[in-house]
Amino acid sequence: MNLELTDVQQRTRDAARHFAENIAAAFVPQMEAGEFPYALVQKMAEHGLMGLTVPKEYGGAGLDFVSYITAVHELSKVSAAAGVILSVHTSVGTAPILAFGTEEQKNAYIPKLASGKWLGAFCLTEPSSGSDASSLKTTARRDGDAYVLNGSKLFVTNGGAADLYVIFARSEAGITAFVVEKGTPGFLIGKDEKKMGLHGSKTTALTFEDMRLPLQNRLGEEGRGFQIAMSNLDGGRIGIAAQALGIAEAAFEYAKKNDAGIELADMAVSVEAARLLVYRAACLRAAGQACGREASMAKLFASKAVVTITSQCINQLAGNGPAERFFRDAKVTEIYEGTSEIQRIVISKHLAKGMGR
Repeated sequence: MNLELTDVQQRTRDAARHFAENIAAAFVPQMEAGEFPYALVQKMAEHGLMGLTVPKEYGGAGLDFVSYITAVHELSKVSAAAGVILSVHTSVGTAPILAFGTEEQKNAYIPKLASGKWLGAFCLTEPSSGSDASSLKTTARRDGDAYVLNGSKLFVTNGGAADLYVIFARSEAGITAFVVEKGTPGFLIGKDEKKMGLHGSKTTALTFEDMRLPLQNRLGEEGRGFQIAMSNLDGGRIGIAAQALGIAEAAFEYAKKNDAGIELADMAVSVEAARLLVYRAACLRAAGQACGREASMAKLFASKAVVTITSQCINQLAGNGPAERFFRDAKVTEIYEGTSEIQRIVISKHLAKGMGR
């Protein structure tokens, strides 16, 4: 497999790097103070970052998945929070509608998401169903020409800031997906969680109290929601792996600049190995090939590597400069979009099926 970037991918990477270093960096203090960077998201939209993988017919850039991953990677070197805002918006906020939406849904929502006028979010995790998403309790009761949703979601990235939410609930036929606009009656937004890292990225609970949705808000067929959720998790996992890679690179460069010592060699090996795993998975995804195993490998390794590297930076540099922010931002990459334990289970299942290569 050729992992060299094409000319278009290189230009996307370079543009994203320039944006991160010259625009996004100025918003880091504001985000570290806990403010959601609405103005930064608008600037990301103006620079075409919010619709990188959206076809041109819907107002996007029409680029491939690898180009998008380079953008998450470069943004995360400067701001992991900005990286995850883009990753969630694209991988699991916009992609499910592109893949499973009706033409009416695509025309109604995708141009707004691609332009950055609207921000997307994904709502799967619940108080009693985290890693086991199939056991979710939120209900969707059919009532004539509508569904009535009751239940709650936890740890929604972009929650409250997003304008459009992909929500999963249990209907009579099984788990079903819906697209829901913020402001729908019965849609309640909880408080922004206080987190160790990713300051500036909103993480909220959502509650649905007799939230009535017309049939046209259903995404895909009734009872097919679990397949919709799982089909987009590979892309989400590669995005978080790219975020972890970006943080790891930034921490390594900072340690190198400050002559952190003998462990630089191990850091360099870990960063390079993570890069190869991330871009291999991204290339498979871009080619439309199965990549569940590779996505989990990339996320498992990159998240473990970034936690180790940032811990070493803290130990050697006593938390000076941005080292403590790198450390705080790193840990969650082992948790969201599937914990490291879940990634090991996914990889083991592939190996058991004889899919090791």
